[in-house]
Amino acid sequence: MNDQQVAVPEKLPAEILRVLFSEEAISSRVSELAGQISADYEAIGAGSVLLIGVLKGAFIFLADLARRLTVPHRVDFIALSSYGQMGAVSGAVRLLMDLREPVAGRHVIIVEDIVDSGQTLAYLDRMIGGREPASLRRCTFLRKHTDGQATVPIEYVGFDIPDVWVVGYGLDYAERYRTLPYIAELRPDVYREG
Repeated sequence: MNDQQVAVPEKLPAEILRVLFSEEAISSRVSELAGQISADYEAIGAGSVLLIGVLKGAFIFLADLARRLTVPHRVDFIALSSYGQMGAVSGAVRLLMDLREPVAGRHVIIVEDIVDSGQTLAYLDRMIGGREPASLRRCTFLRKHTDGQATVPIEYVGFDIPDVWVVGYGLDYAERYRTLPYIAELRPDVYREG
C-alpha cells in the first residue's frame, strides 16, 4: 500500500479505523487494470470477453472496470455464499444464482471484489472451467495473503492488502458500508462483537 495515495475524507464513520485506498487511488488502479486487460485480449484477438461479476461485492468494481475496457465485452453475474450473516466464514460455498450467458468457447474473466481464503474463487474456477470456455482468467480488486489460502492463479490484481477486515467500494460488513467510495479498515471490535 502506498500511503501517498490515501486522501482521508473529512468525516469517517465511527466504525472505520483508517482509509487504505482513496477514491482517486481506486480510480487510477481500475484504469490501469482495464488497460492491461484490454491490451492482453487485443493481443490474442479475443473478439469479445465475458466478464462474470461475483455478487454482491464486485458490482461497483465491475461497473467501473467494464466502462474503461476498450475491447468488446459482455457482462453477466453469479451469486455465491461462503459467509454467514455476520461475516463468519462457513467453509462451504453455495451457488445462489447461476449465469444467464453460456461460457463454452468464450473468453471469460471472473471478476471478484476480494480474495481472502480463496475458496470462492477456487469453486468458481472449477465450475466455470468445467463449462469449457476458450480461456479463463481471474481478476480481483483486493487480495489478502492469508495462511491456508487456496492456490488459484489470479492474473489481474488491484491491490494486495494485509489480513484485516475491509469495507467500501462494494465490500460490506453485515450488508453495511458497501457504498463508501473508498476502501477502509473496519475496527476489529465491530466485527468481533458482531
